[in-house]
Amino acid sequence: MIRMARGSTKWMALAAVWALLLPAAATALAEGPSNPADYTEEMLLFAEIPSVYSASKYEQKVTEAPSSVSIVTASEIRKLGYRTLTDVLRSIRGFSVTNDRNYEYVGVRGFGRPADYNSRVLVLVDGHRINDNIYDGALMGMDFVLDVDLIDRVEVIRGPSSSLYGTSAFFGVINVITRRGRDIKGLQISGEAGSKETWKGRASFGYRFQDGLEMIFSGTGYGSQGRERLFFKEFEEPALNNGVAEDLDEEGARSLFATLGWKDFVLQGAYVTRDKEMPAAPWGTAFNREPNDTEDSRAYIDLKYDRALDSGLEAMARVYCDWYRYHGRYSYTWEEEDGLYQVVNYDGSEGRWWGSEVKFTKPAGERNRLTLGGEYRRHHQQDQKNYDIEDYLDDRRDSEDWGLYLQNELKIRENLILNMGIRHDHYDTFGGTTNPRLALIYNPLEKTTLKLLYGRAFRAPNTYEAYYQDGGISTKANPDLDPEVIRTCEIVLEQYVGERLRLTASGFYYEIEDLISQQLDPEDGLLMYGNIEKIDATGIEMEMEAKWPCGTEGRLSYTFQETEEQRTGRILTNSPKHLAKFTLILPLLKDRIFLGTEIQYTGRRKTLTRNETEDFFVTNATLFSRNILEELELSASVYNMFDKKYGDPGAGEHAQDILTQDGRTFRFKLTYTF
Repeated sequence: MIRMARGSTKWMALAAVWALLLPAAATALAEGPSNPADYTEEMLLFAEIPSVYSASKYEQKVTEAPSSVSIVTASEIRKLGYRTLTDVLRSIRGFSVTNDRNYEYVGVRGFGRPADYNSRVLVLVDGHRINDNIYDGALMGMDFVLDVDLIDRVEVIRGPSSSLYGTSAFFGVINVITRRGRDIKGLQISGEAGSKETWKGRASFGYRFQDGLEMIFSGTGYGSQGRERLFFKEFEEPALNNGVAEDLDEEGARSLFATLGWKDFVLQGAYVTRDKEMPAAPWGTAFNREPNDTEDSRAYIDLKYDRALDSGLEAMARVYCDWYRYHGRYSYTWEEEDGLYQVVNYDGSEGRWWGSEVKFTKPAGERNRLTLGGEYRRHHQQDQKNYDIEDYLDDRRDSEDWGLYLQNELKIRENLILNMGIRHDHYDTFGGTTNPRLALIYNPLEKTTLKLLYGRAFRAPNTYEAYYQDGGISTKANPDLDPEVIRTCEIVLEQYVGERLRLTASGFYYEIEDLISQQLDPEDGLLMYGNIEKIDATGIEMEMEAKWPCGTEGRLSYTFQETEEQRTGRILTNSPKHLAKFTLILPLLKDRIFLGTEIQYTGRRKTLTRNETEDFFVTNATLFSRNILEELELSASVYNMFDKKYGDPGAGEHAQDILTQDGRTFRFKLTYTF
């Protein structure tokens, strides 16, 4: 139960916002277009159930997908002022985001380990794996490989999906579907400016020619001075500038993206590099001193062949090359009799790999739909290095892995589907693992769907966890790590009410074995990663989505989750029991001006020292216009509108138990298509 006594004022505030916005919604409904010809594509209601690709690696209705699915469209991204992929995911039920003032981390269903580099969710761009081969991480802020303006939609597939995708598809799969050349239709220029001396510019060209050739070329530049002054009470002493970090929050990023499609072939490439200063002085570095920064770069080239034959056979094959590099500079100081000494420690990694995938999907009779596929990855560079005046780590290695998967969608009856999938993966580091998924999907009524889901997934120990060490100073390697394993049971009820309303309710339970965590070896006092924890969690999720013909649309969700360490019974760190989210888009002037509003509530979270963060509401608002002038889009956004002071739990490398987050910020954006 929600502790209403302590948080009643916050819930009353949420009710007040509802009371203010609903009359505006009613007005918008009354003034909306009465002629169906005036409706745009993005105003489509639930008359036609949306489709999803990522749940089964082929297009199917969300009501037939073997998972609980959420989809965020390009229209929502623009109207709600989302700046990054993490902004998108903050709005999704059951998801939370943590920021350590360097990277952003996504938590799912009560599990959000600080500084896990998002290694327990699989992120794809048009089906291409984004997680790297050093940390198994997926960066999703300004370091994400794709500009958010190039997203057509984001498909979020909850639950274990290793039966199709292998490692990292632990809590779910996030597949980012990109826009096509026909969506841009020419040269598009976008510029934005905001608080903290933030700017961003993008130039994109997209077109589809009569012979079927389709292309997109896009480049983006971004820069932000960040907060001029950040106060950290843990460093509050005169010698450390009284705990104030000055001009140490700067961030910059550059990215390129290109897609070239012809007939059944698509060639795609992407590159991003991002550098960020670290004002929080992690890893015991010198406070309020430069350099303390990180630089991450990611690139890939992917060639895909995808064809549907008259026989019903769908064939897909892809081959790709990937690259990832991280470089960090960490300043350390100490005093000696003759003065203050400073040394800069350099920490870095570089990964290169190539791979291929082949998949076939074919109806087998009237009731079966079979999917058979296989993947191979060759990691020919997985290097890690750490040095300053001495070399502490120079680890160079390579590896390979492969997987085979099979899935069958069996229509037992017209209203009853059994979806069965299994995949076997083999790694030359730890051996093999086999992971199944089962889903029974029942439609007792035309607009009612009941799903019973079970899945098992794994996460392979990554190169950093298994082999990183600093020469015996504080950490050591553990190459004998086993993969983590999760088992999830879930029941999902989806109900469509008319053409305007969709209701979703789900209950889930999962158990994690062999969770990889850092521990102290009593024999030598060194830190190392080990398979030392077991976790279980229970939770419920409820969501209501509504769309009206005039273009008004909204979403309201609530999640309760309780995640515990089995041995001690303690609630996990950075695991909010309560999440509530409200999104509303109102057309203020028919098909021209929209108001997008979000209210997001995050409950209290335990920190590493077993303290608690405060619960908080954050409110964002965006005024978005289009077609005031032909081909021109304008928007103005305010984030954390009421300047709420809140913080996220720190990780083991931080002196701070709680890291303060930004207050109110704003952004202005202009986009013009020639």
